[in-house]
Amino acid sequence: MLVRANVGAVSALRNYATAKPATSEVTSILEDRISGLNTAVDIQETGRVLSIGDGIARVYGLKNCQAEEMVEFSSGVKGMAMNLEADNVGIVVFGNDRLIREGDTVKRTGNIVDLPVGEALLGRVIDALGNPIDGKGPIAATERRRAQVKAPGILPRESVREPMLTGIKCIDSMVPVGRGQRELIIGDRQTGKTAVALDTILNQKKWNDGTEESKKLYCVYVA
Repeated sequence: MLVRANVGAVSALRNYATAKPATSEVTSILEDRISGLNTAVDIQETGRVLSIGDGIARVYGLKNCQAEEMVEFSSGVKGMAMNLEADNVGIVVFGNDRLIREGDTVKRTGNIVDLPVGEALLGRVIDALGNPIDGKGPIAATERRRAQVKAPGILPRESVREPMLTGIKCIDSMVPVGRGQRELIIGDRQTGKTAVALDTILNQKKWNDGTEESKKLYCVYVA
């Protein structure tokens, strides 16, 4: 009797295993399988470096790249797409181009190059991407703007009606400069062009330490 019972149990298991599921069961099984799938797919457009030199990289494969879009090389160095040609893209490298080799992978970020702006940047030293390099921690800026923006025309600008004192007597007496005016410092090498600009910035401390906001002149030195 025991042997017959075991044989019957095995036969029942075989019949259950070979039995075809009903249509409703198949539907529920498929729904469970589909709902358990991870449909999130990370698709990135990448290219290859054709040539690199003088801070400019030629990249093949970034057909949908936008002008002024941020890209990232496999070494971690970032760059900005500038020349969008038919067969390659010219990219300005932000960093050490010696870390980039021919054949390296370049991927798009989908973001146009922008920078932090605001009073939080006053007194800080940043690189071309707005990252602090002065060891004073992150910049608490609440606003970002695109790097490449068309300059306002003549009409939207305020008129130049107030003088700007450079603190250098020969300039203030003979070549007065207006507040808000563009002024070119031209000369041969090693003639003191940078020294004039830095002295002018340092001489603004007298007014910037005061309480009258209208006399303050905020200076930004770009090297």
